Amino acid sequence: MATMLILGAASDIARATALAFANDGWDLILAGRQPEILDKIATDIALRSGRRVKTAHFDALRSEEHAVFWQGAEEEVSALFCAVGLLGDQEKAQADMDQATAILQTNFTGLLPILSLAANTFEKRGRGLIIAISSVAGDRGRASNYFYGSAKAGLTAFLSGLRNRLAKKGVDVITVKPGFVATAMTADMALPIKLTATPKQVATDIVKAARKKHDVIYSRWFWRYIMLIVDHIPEKIFKKLKL
Repeated sequence: MATMLILGAASDIARATALAFANDGWDLILAGRQPEILDKIATDIALRSGRRVKTAHFDALRSEEHAVFWQGAEEEVSALFCAVGLLGDQEKAQADMDQATAILQTNFTGLLPILSLAANTFEKRGRGLIIAISSVAGDRGRASNYFYGSAKAGLTAFLSGLRNRLAKKGVDVITVKPGFVATAMTADMALPIKLTATPKQVATDIVKAARKKHDVIYSRWFWRYIMLIVDHIPEKIFKKLKL
């Protein structure tokens, strides 16, 4: 039976996506730093889907533990979904390198060991699936969140290279770029209603992408065109905008 390992499984998007994948026939391993919360989520998903759902402890910032963690999971894992992320505080990060480092490690550098371990295992098998959440924020640096955006840009580039490397090895790599999503992480932000997705909508997009083996998806779909416009704004104009 196919089993998906979900990293950062306590987040709102991860929870919605976990249930969507369980309803699509996947067994799950929910991994993260909050075992009590994960146990409750696992019980709920198992009851609602009838699938086998386990939990495990995983900390993206403790890269020295990733190899041991993966060794304990790799035999039963056939796909990995990474939903680890931290928006952080841009203004604080500008003056506090601990905050800046936390944003960069949580969204990018801390994920590279586990993603690489999964890629190597799947490559040897000749099959597998890796899905990771990046962000539209990584498409162009903005004054309001360039620490977060630069980390996501790095993750997007890493996933692109990984996809290119594994394309002929039977391993699919999907990059997910959400725009505004109504989650606990964005609860204090005034988001535009018409441009804001729910975690369930993002989850639906992710499961569809996995079925159709897409390479890169924007969620919701219209963000692809919004970012196309943003990417083509001349720098002289862009730096005058309050973004």
